[in-house]
Amino acid sequence: MRRRKESGRGGQRIPEEEVALVRQTPHPTPSYRHRPENTFPPISALSFSEPGFPVTSRQLSVIMGIRGLMSFVEDYSNEFFTDLKLRDTKVIIDGYSLFHRLCFNSDLELRYGGDYDSFADVVQRFFESLFACHICPYVVLDGGCDISDKKLTTLKDRAREKIQAAHSLSVGGRGNVCPLLIREVFIQVLIRLKVCFVQSFSEADRDIMTLANHWNCPVLSSDSDFCIFDLRSGFCPLNSFQWRNVNTVKNTQDYYIPAKCFSLDAFCRYFSNMNKTLLPLFAVLCGNDHVNLPIIETLISKARLPLSSKGRRYHRVLGLLNWLSHFDDPAEALENVLKHLPRKGREDVKEHLCTSMEEYQPSQVKLQDFFYYGTYVCPDALNLGLPEWVVVTLAKGQLPPFISDALVLQRTFLHTQVENMQRPNAHRIAQPIRQVIYGLLLNTSSHPEGISQNAVPSQPPAFNEVERIDKNIKTSVVYAKQLLKNHSDLSKLTELPLPRRRMLLLEALKVKQVVLEAIPTLLKLPIAVTCYWLQSTEAKAKLHHLQALLLGMLMEPLHAIINCPGEEDPRAGGAKVLYEELQRVKASMQPGARLDLDTAHVFCQWQCCLQMGLYLNQLLCTPLPEPDLTQLYSGSLVHGLCQQLLASTSAESLLSMCPEAKQLYEHLFNATKSYAPAELFVPKTQSNSKKRRQKKKVTSQSKNKVVTTSDSKHWYDRSNRFGLLMVESLEEHLETSELE
Repeated sequence: MRRRKESGRGGQRIPEEEVALVRQTPHPTPSYRHRPENTFPPISALSFSEPGFPVTSRQLSVIMGIRGLMSFVEDYSNEFFTDLKLRDTKVIIDGYSLFHRLCFNSDLELRYGGDYDSFADVVQRFFESLFACHICPYVVLDGGCDISDKKLTTLKDRAREKIQAAHSLSVGGRGNVCPLLIREVFIQVLIRLKVCFVQSFSEADRDIMTLANHWNCPVLSSDSDFCIFDLRSGFCPLNSFQWRNVNTVKNTQDYYIPAKCFSLDAFCRYFSNMNKTLLPLFAVLCGNDHVNLPIIETLISKARLPLSSKGRRYHRVLGLLNWLSHFDDPAEALENVLKHLPRKGREDVKEHLCTSMEEYQPSQVKLQDFFYYGTYVCPDALNLGLPEWVVVTLAKGQLPPFISDALVLQRTFLHTQVENMQRPNAHRIAQPIRQVIYGLLLNTSSHPEGISQNAVPSQPPAFNEVERIDKNIKTSVVYAKQLLKNHSDLSKLTELPLPRRRMLLLEALKVKQVVLEAIPTLLKLPIAVTCYWLQSTEAKAKLHHLQALLLGMLMEPLHAIINCPGEEDPRAGGAKVLYEELQRVKASMQPGARLDLDTAHVFCQWQCCLQMGLYLNQLLCTPLPEPDLTQLYSGSLVHGLCQQLLASTSAESLLSMCPEAKQLYEHLFNATKSYAPAELFVPKTQSNSKKRRQKKKVTSQSKNKVVTTSDSKHWYDRSNRFGLLMVESLEEHLETSELE
């Protein structure tokens, strides 16, 4: 036990003029010829040397972030935070925290599956604010799950929470659920704005801390773990980062962003000059409500604090900090923790606590190498023996964490959307695509070290998928699709000719290449995915669902026509009118309006198909160009179009404003209709008996042919101006069926 001292153990306080970063010397732009020296020592290592020990008990699970800490330190804002005028500096941004913050705090509609165009605009405005202040952002994204899988229980708990939030949104309540493709959209905006970013191999927190200390710049995040890391230039919470409120430096034309910076030194001083190396132990003890150790409450009682009116978590944070402040170092504090435990379990608990505290030590990964040389060394990836091209592509964010989870852990999480909870989860529709992905990942001549092959010779390898079942989660076993090894060895996948890789993709999507010939380059993959979606028996798509999706896909081409550089495009007038009309339809979707669950579920299924189509395309090194997701799908727009198409508006009347858009729409419609079930074109007003009579007309030579062309004439409703287009489209559909 130590005596109280007047000066802090954690070093002297950084002068305010340094912390404020008002006029930090700008860092040079990274180049392949210049690499700054790392002159900063790592934070003191904890004095534990016992070997690692796998802990699988639920009582010893670990969480990400420290429950109650962020709200606690914000209550002491004047003591723990310094006001910043942030400009002329690098900043390391926790990408996961940022896109969640921007998604949930920008008044975006979350019930309709994602207004990705609106989200992209918010992301762009955020970075434009940084650029205006000469702030150079470096975004670090989380990779896959930790290879030790020690956070599995926490991940499952979070999945359950997301299901409850999604259910609340689906029935008109409140909740925060990220749209399925939000991460992919975020990355596309980073690429468009030329923002430097990298993807860690697993959780990014330690890599972020190490990079920030190397460059002596602040970290921007919402994760309370950064209150524990010893960051030389501090941690700026996103909730006090006023990027929408760019200010001018007095008597200059320079700009800055008001922010607050957490001071670890001030924090330790407040608690009797606590040794900052005690904070990792505090984080482990405080941060996990699953640690079922009576000792924690005993330790709090020893601090002799009155119960706080602010709740149990607040009381736990304050009590543990006061108690730990009496010790000189982690070793002494840990011994005092263990002596309150039964002797039999002490070693296991000690091993677990020591391993958990290591999560707050500097990383061995040097992300700065990536920004200078285009790659970085990751010991975990090296130990697994993964193909080099996979490691490099993961680092560039060109492969998602889903792929590394499947490859390393043979387990994936299928994230819940705002869907119909009474129906099977929307991801079921894309399971055949995932099976192809799994088959490609395990089809290698030498399996990476540490990756289990849990299959007997008579059956393909099994993968675990954590998915929604009703309003809970379940781990389902899915078998990889067996592929021809000589055509799809993972280590040599990049060497396959482009036509072969494209064929593998289109075979998985069950689409013929000839169907896509008339489709614009950036829409080939979405249309192929739409053809897959229409063929699935899981989908309950109706004609107006297909029409709405295809009309929504016109937004990017219309935007391109309107903003064409050079001389004014004569087509721009009609394109602008149609673009503005579609924007009006999107804006007409009032917040709080009743959600059509069946329509929502259908579009969730389509997004699941698109997500896995994107991932398979990326794994195959993009045999089809990646679409612009920021303009491809807007949930409010397609839901609004569905409502109008079911009422009085017709696709034909909308398209009459812009002949070029009408022609493109017809190409898209013609490509998808041959894969649509014939029932899609049957009016829902038609009686069941009529449907049965028409069903008898199906011939063995043409399974898609439902009625003759003459039979379809009476379907035309003169009150619906799209009726004629429906008849023409059906005639073409039947002609195609006859040719087949």
